[in-house]
Amino acid sequence: MDRLAGHCLRLFCLLLLPLALIGAGVSKKPVIGEIAPDAELTLLDGTKVNLAGMRGDVIVLNFWATWCIPCRTELPTLDTYYQLQKRHGLRVYAVTTEGSVPLFKLRPLFERLKIAPAKKIKGPYAPIGGAVPTNYIIDRSGKVRYAKAGAFTLDTLNQELVPLLREKAPGPIQ
Repeated sequence: MDRLAGHCLRLFCLLLLPLALIGAGVSKKPVIGEIAPDAELTLLDGTKVNLAGMRGDVIVLNFWATWCIPCRTELPTLDTYYQLQKRHGLRVYAVTTEGSVPLFKLRPLFERLKIAPAKKIKGPYAPIGGAVPTNYIIDRSGKVRYAKAGAFTLDTLNQELVPLLREKAPGPIQ
């Protein structure tokens, strides 16, 4: 009976192994102070970019909606800030949270703005608590340094981003 129990246990473990491996590939949620999970952004023009490929830059992921009043103030502020700081390694992606607005209606807005518009994100990033705007900041080494719902002000942008933009980019991964 012990041999049969041992055989059944081994068989059971072998059956569970594929399920465990599938779960291992699932992206974890972004946590401040930890390495940012990778994500794929699909930009408004169809281009796809991955967060992991942007190590060395400071990244802002901004989730917004057209109906959101604070978002309407925040987007131009983010855009101006980006234009001033992009030469220091800042990247800003504005991720729309609504599928109800046809893309052709968003194009005129983003023809005026310089930040990169994303129509979709594949990964564990989303508005925190369903609130927009929500912002994530990822530093040059790939760590999540900020994750909050609420609009950035110029003071908040300076407080959060200036120290990160002053950091040197990490060396090549060995």
